[in-house]
Amino acid sequence: MAVGQPSSAPLPSIHKTLEANWGLLNQSFAPEGGTVTDVTELQKELLGLMGTYRDVHFTNSSPLREAKEVRSAYCLHVLNHVLKANTRVLRNNAKLKETKDVNVEFRDQGITRPKVLILVPFRDGVLRVVQTFITLLEPKGKKMDVSNKKRFKEEYGEEPGESPPKLHRPDDYHAIFSGNTDDHFRIGVSIMKRSMRLYSPFYSSDIIIASPLGLRTVLGADGEKKRDFDFLSSIELLIVDQADVFLMQNWEHLLHVLKYLNLQPLDSHGVDFSRVRMWNLNNWAAHYRQTLVFSAIQEPQITNILTKHCHNYRGQVCSKTIPKVGSICQVLVQLPHVFQMFHSDSFMDQDARFQFFVDKILPQYRDSVMSHTFIYVPSYFDFVRLRNYLKKEDISFASVSEYSQRSEVSRARHYFQKGEKQFMLFSERFHFYKRYTIKGIHNLIFYGLPTYPHFYSEVCNMLQAGVREGGGSVSFTCTALYSRYDMHRLAAITGVDRAAQMLQSKKTVHLFITGEEKNT
Repeated sequence: MAVGQPSSAPLPSIHKTLEANWGLLNQSFAPEGGTVTDVTELQKELLGLMGTYRDVHFTNSSPLREAKEVRSAYCLHVLNHVLKANTRVLRNNAKLKETKDVNVEFRDQGITRPKVLILVPFRDGVLRVVQTFITLLEPKGKKMDVSNKKRFKEEYGEEPGESPPKLHRPDDYHAIFSGNTDDHFRIGVSIMKRSMRLYSPFYSSDIIIASPLGLRTVLGADGEKKRDFDFLSSIELLIVDQADVFLMQNWEHLLHVLKYLNLQPLDSHGVDFSRVRMWNLNNWAAHYRQTLVFSAIQEPQITNILTKHCHNYRGQVCSKTIPKVGSICQVLVQLPHVFQMFHSDSFMDQDARFQFFVDKILPQYRDSVMSHTFIYVPSYFDFVRLRNYLKKEDISFASVSEYSQRSEVSRARHYFQKGEKQFMLFSERFHFYKRYTIKGIHNLIFYGLPTYPHFYSEVCNMLQAGVREGGGSVSFTCTALYSRYDMHRLAAITGVDRAAQMLQSKKTVHLFITGEEKNT
């Protein structure tokens, strides 16, 4: 599916409870006093695809643009699914009361009640999802009964004065980190026709909204006595929102949660087995589960969720974003960019990258003339490996990662800017969470291409900061390492046509120059 092209799937039928409000899908994020935009083409396209109950992987959910529309669309789909399922159960309950035929049976339930699992990275995401639920369910002119609303606002809202001072950060940073950014939470939600209960016990909930970390502490690990995962046995709809942010948290937590979805429960939890669907009893629930994954980028680890952990018999649909112009066009500083390709046998072959860097790249920068060299490292495992190597070789360097104390960061920045340390080792996650401008960079090395394409231009543009303060003329260099398995990241930085040429070329070194009238 190409983004922006109309989907052939028609809009699904909407439950009567949602009929009055579903057109106001975008009300929850309309500016106060502003007009509510109609359901967008993107939302219609997504709703049509969701209504087919195939798995969907949408890779263009930018926090600045599409993310709000995407959230509203999946919230409508979730409520539509839950209300239809609950209505079916109530209708069948009434039929069973009326009939005298003992052989009549209605298999309309899972073994446990929770039907939907929504995974979001921060508490603010839960707040926005619940606000959208209320907007869609609330009758016109009436207030909907929401249990535990006060407690919810206290625990998931942002306290007055809690937000940090307005720092100079990119817009996407403010979009991702607005509101409550705690990443350890889980909450059950039960939906009635005209009311909603927050903090319902998991086994009495229709929907569970959680972070992977929040769920992992309940799921536990093999050998632990106190653990529970039965509530995930009958999940019919899984939503992974902002999947790219999970990459910047701890991806292992997400994989751990996926491992425990749709397993046969260890306890019956008081279920009436005569009402349980056969595919739940036969341990086929995973084949009937719909998974919706939304991310801002195309990334093999995210795609792997659908190829390895999703078994929907209806199939799947993936969007493809084709970047005609790469983020290198956002680099403002005059800079030669040397892209060096190395041979690698697989996407996970970290040894080949390390050996190429140690043998071919690092020796060029060992001379004191090449001081002020900044090494950007996307993977924390690679960061640790490089740090250990530089220590062993007794190379003068400072390092900054997401685990560095504030005082360590200040010292490292100072030593690097003054040239007292020749190298700075810098982790991508630190940049994601802090977006500090590092001054004093003369030589830039991308040990791996950034996960987010705009990080490439952001880091390159840091070179300007040193020029503004120093005043003197400095010649800059930039070297980026890539392999044939970096196609998506390379295309997002250089543009898809250039990336294809670079990967097909017999040459392993390619030069681009920014800051002039044309990139070459």
